[in-house]
Amino acid sequence: MSENTERPLNFIEKIIEDDLAAGRVPGGEIVTRFPPEPNGYLHIGHIKSICLNFQLAEKYHGRCHLRLDDTNPAKEENEYIDAIKDDIHWLGFDWGKHEYYASDYYDQLYEIALRLIREGKAYVDSLSPEQMKEYRGTLTEPGKESPDRNRSIEENLRLFQEMKDGKHPEGSYTLRAKIDMASPNMNLRDPALYRIKFATHPRTGDKWCIYPMYDFTHPISDAIEGITHSICTLEFEDHRPAYDWATSIDGIEHTPHQYEFARMNVSYLLMSKRKLLYLVNNKLVSGWDDPRMPTVAGIRRRGYSPESMKDFVSRVGVAKVEGVVDYSLMEFCVREDLNKRAKRLMAVLDPLEVVIDNYPEDKCEYFEVEDNPEDPNAGRHKIAFSRSILIEREDFMETPVKGYHRLYIGNEVRLKGAYYITATSCEKDEDGKVVRVHATYDPDSRGGQTADGRKVKGTSHWVSKDHCLRVEVRQYDKLFKSPNPGEATGNYLDDLNPDSLVILNDAALEEEASRVTMDDYLQFIRNGYYHLDKDSKEGHLVFNRTCTLKDSWAKQKAKMGL
Repeated sequence: MSENTERPLNFIEKIIEDDLAAGRVPGGEIVTRFPPEPNGYLHIGHIKSICLNFQLAEKYHGRCHLRLDDTNPAKEENEYIDAIKDDIHWLGFDWGKHEYYASDYYDQLYEIALRLIREGKAYVDSLSPEQMKEYRGTLTEPGKESPDRNRSIEENLRLFQEMKDGKHPEGSYTLRAKIDMASPNMNLRDPALYRIKFATHPRTGDKWCIYPMYDFTHPISDAIEGITHSICTLEFEDHRPAYDWATSIDGIEHTPHQYEFARMNVSYLLMSKRKLLYLVNNKLVSGWDDPRMPTVAGIRRRGYSPESMKDFVSRVGVAKVEGVVDYSLMEFCVREDLNKRAKRLMAVLDPLEVVIDNYPEDKCEYFEVEDNPEDPNAGRHKIAFSRSILIEREDFMETPVKGYHRLYIGNEVRLKGAYYITATSCEKDEDGKVVRVHATYDPDSRGGQTADGRKVKGTSHWVSKDHCLRVEVRQYDKLFKSPNPGEATGNYLDDLNPDSLVILNDAALEEEASRVTMDDYLQFIRNGYYHLDKDSKEGHLVFNRTCTLKDSWAKQKAKMGL
């Protein structure tokens, strides 16, 4: 959501403003919630929901809860809970004292289930999962009632108590709501409310061996917390009748309403926790926070800023129609933000030595360079210059091609912020590879200015060979090579990009890099945006490429006249 007050209201804001004007909001306070299941790390798609819920609460002076919908202990871990909270804080949002868990309401949910049984509205069913699927029917054919649907209330209460006491194995019984097996909405065909599961819960331990189902727990949790606007993605639209059924159970005092918006799908990225978990468990990535992963932890480690992601979500907007957002738009937002905040450093990723023969051997001088020319408040720092420097190997050609304006024998180039140099010769190894270039410099061109005012077309970045840091640079690219992984073959693993990570072990950075922390955003001049990795240690710094400098989205917009 944008902070621009001129932006038209999205459909959810219109609903909220209509509800406030009509007095349909209890107490006049908007209450939203972000309710993730702690069965994996949050991904980029969740950022849209986080921003929407927290920013709506902020805009309308309400509150937003964080609720962990922890209804499946077999897949939930405290690691995920901690990561979720950390990610939300990184985005700049805080829920204050309003941190809740679905497991907080297990006692209440159990009592509601007992009440439904006593009222003849729920029953214990012994159908197997396969039989239940068969009895459920299809979209065009009604379901069949279970033979257990007409058990007596007394028998249902006894069996449900035995389920709670752990007297029956998993899969032997479920508690189901007695609604309508002929309903056109499949979610109302006697949905399961409780199942047996012998698993230790991260918060309740072994207190329970029966656990409430998500579609039963989630709406009642909303009702208990006084949520006014339950906002979810479109895949839950068909679940809305079940949501309304649950919140209309006798004894539930507050009735929240569910509204659906289009989830955020981004080309080249997977937004499935199941598939992401497969990548992690099968070591196809280094973990949930691998910088190639579309998780919030992954993009943080890669060097994305929270501001860039909130800008991205704002540009995508809130709608009711599904679509796929171009990956280039996301990178455009990242570049737009980093261009304003990233500190500029000279980094040579594929070093080639240049010896300036007419520069004194024992001399070292320092040039002052800007930290960020886009930031008027940014400072400056110094970079050492000496007789032997390193430039990018691609910035020298022994035999130049047409249009090549970098260094070649007899050609003069500008060293950024330093001197003009002219290549005079080169040395090669036994395989014919250039290993060293010799050059001369113009001492009157200090700082890139010459006495005669001559200009050159080529400019190279550089570092002093004896005054630099040798570091590891991880060149990350998209994890998948297809905009829609798996579309062609049906298997997303077939589209894994073998070049999604290239490691450079001998990159050279100016000494200023030793002062960098993981809170800093960096631009390696001419190479892209980079970020210090958590694997760094004293004597061995590691930098991740956040993204290249290429601004393909801006070029696409220009072509389209946008």
